[in-house]
Amino acid sequence: MDHTFVSAFVLLLLVLDPFGSLPIFISVLRGVAPERRTIVAVREVSIAFGVLLAFMFTGQGFLSLMHLSERSLEVAGGVILLIISIRMIFASGGEIYATDGKREPMIFPLAVPLLAGPSAMATVLLLASRQPERIMHWIGALTLAMAISGIVLLSAERIRKLLGTPMVSALEKLMGLVLTAIAVEMILAGLKRYFFEA
Repeated sequence: MDHTFVSAFVLLLLVLDPFGSLPIFISVLRGVAPERRTIVAVREVSIAFGVLLAFMFTGQGFLSLMHLSERSLEVAGGVILLIISIRMIFASGGEIYATDGKREPMIFPLAVPLLAGPSAMATVLLLASRQPERIMHWIGALTLAMAISGIVLLSAERIRKLLGTPMVSALEKLMGLVLTAIAVEMILAGLKRYFFEA
């Protein structure tokens, strides 16, 4: 399953799921002083971007070190995405990473695992290992997807008020449905390569 810049950007945006994470953003940032929220949001997005970028550049080396094939990574990444997408459709993640609201978040839970979670790590690893010659495209797609996630994070409360909780929930279900199809496609592509191109 080869990707273009646009399809990689859409995939990363679905995996990062900024709209589905709105309740978590609001819950975590509620205990942060208003004048500190922008700094915290930019810092957490930057950390998450750095983590995913590191995974993107060390992807091929990591696969070689662990003696893993791209086919197994594709199937594993698809399974992870499938689990995440099912959770997006059938469950509400608003309380999964909730904090006590008394301290400023640092890395956990916003940067890792909310933004740079297992599914995002597997996705960038897969993109870089499948088409390493297009690494600049993947960096651009990741940068754009992370920038949008940062904007949503900064505007979480305003977006919730503007769209309303039911609309935010509906958007999450829709993203989950699309991500389910992408996850199944990744699994099938990995199995096809294993059985017919090995």
